[in-house]
Amino acid sequence: MVSMPIVVGTDGSEQAGRAVEWAAREAVRRGAALRIVSVPAMPSRMRAYDSSPATVAHFMREYSVAALSAAAKRAGEVAPRLPAETELLTGAPATALIASAAGAAMLVVGARGGGGFGAMALGSVSRYAALHAPCPVVVAREDTMAVHRKVAVGVADPAEAGDSLGFAFEEASLRGAQLTAVHAVHHLRLAVTRQSPAPGPGEAGAAAELDKALAEWQDKYPEVRVQPDVVWGHPGQVLAGYSAHVDLLVIGRHGVPEGAASIGSILHPVLGHAHGAVAIIPSTH
Repeated sequence: MVSMPIVVGTDGSEQAGRAVEWAAREAVRRGAALRIVSVPAMPSRMRAYDSSPATVAHFMREYSVAALSAAAKRAGEVAPRLPAETELLTGAPATALIASAAGAAMLVVGARGGGGFGAMALGSVSRYAALHAPCPVVVAREDTMAVHRKVAVGVADPAEAGDSLGFAFEEASLRGAQLTAVHAVHHLRLAVTRQSPAPGPGEAGAAAELDKALAEWQDKYPEVRVQPDVVWGHPGQVLAGYSAHVDLLVIGRHGVPEGAASIGSILHPVLGHAHGAVAIIPSTH
């Protein structure tokens, strides 16, 4: 096993179970260890002066313990030879989950949940992890298990896409999948207003930059079939559409935004409307 494990969060929900399955298969691909974590959380309306906080806290802890046990069993069903470590965390769900991912190869979470992770829905724990985790984050979904043998990566600026391109090429190599690098050209005028199907100067320049960036990674992963695709449209909408036809959609994340305003216009539609697994890759530059 490699030193960097794959961490997956569970709250006992079906979405979390899907995430556990995804993480187990990914751990096998990478020869990585699997760590399953859960954290008890008091209901949002529970107050310290309520009549039985200790009883509720005990129940939530036991629920998380059961969720961990069920998750380990589920991981064993899809990857029988993969040892899975379980860990019960403490503290606020979002920050505890982020802390557990320190030194991990990636963190896997479900798109929605219903238990100890505070209803792990986009906009809460999963969204927080996608925006703040120090490692790649994969948001898994109900239809994540469909196999297309395709990976797509969104490329906004080819000069700053090294981390996401590297992750995407590695995933395509591990899966024996075709890789599509998508650059969406989006300006104030709408695509439907264009009179000619021929690419304009903006598209042509973007295509040249994308080809140059891909050539560098193609040398490192010659076995990966890569297809550049420069399209017209809003990046978030374009990439969400791509997610329906690939095994994994990869997008980059630059910095740790205050309130996610700087990247929310892309992440929000992608995470909110994606049909399959989405990997969010933090920039190391």
